[in-house]
Amino acid sequence: MNRIGVAFLSIALCAGNLSGCANMGETGQSVGTGAAIGAIAGGIIGAATAGGHRGKSTATGAAVGAAIGAGGGYLWSRHMQEQKAAMEQATQGTGVNVTQTEDNRLKLDIPSDISFDTGRYDIKPTLRPILDQFALTLNQNPVTHVTIIGHTDSTGSDAVNNPLSVNRAAATRDYLVARGVATTRIAIDGRGSREPIADNATVTGRAMNRRVEIFVAEAAR
Repeated sequence: MNRIGVAFLSIALCAGNLSGCANMGETGQSVGTGAAIGAIAGGIIGAATAGGHRGKSTATGAAVGAAIGAGGGYLWSRHMQEQKAAMEQATQGTGVNVTQTEDNRLKLDIPSDISFDTGRYDIKPTLRPILDQFALTLNQNPVTHVTIIGHTDSTGSDAVNNPLSVNRAAATRDYLVARGVATTRIAIDGRGSREPIADNATVTGRAMNRRVEIFVAEAAR
């Protein structure tokens, strides 16, 4: 077997060993493990192909491998899992959808019937207890960052919908800040009617499109 073949056999063995260890640790360590596997893989490949310049190639391969292995850069930690569980309990029966995204962010999808009245951006009373609990979980995990995105249906012009969607996101941010969440942790955006998730030709579809999405991310360290 040539050196490249040996390298890939070694990578497979290392990946298996590290993945087994990851299963014993904190939830979400797959990001860190991916980086470690990537670094080892890069080092092995670098060593196998380096010839007389092993040190430089090993270091370069490890750096590239770590970057590839780390993936999207978000960590699904024990704190993130606990926050998801707390928000699932707090939003049970409200219509709020709480999920873990493919890139390891926590997502809250808040429908219009509990968040904002049509054409308005003042927070409805039905949303306040949910945001109260959400602020509590954010304050318990201060290393996370939050992105709030407002959406509207297609009724009305962009001149109305675009600022309305931003104002809805801003109102949500301001509510959280008033409950102790640092402003510097929160980014907001408004997409107007540009990203529908349902048919704007129906009443039900328009109601689904009027929504606020909140993303929580913990950067891999």
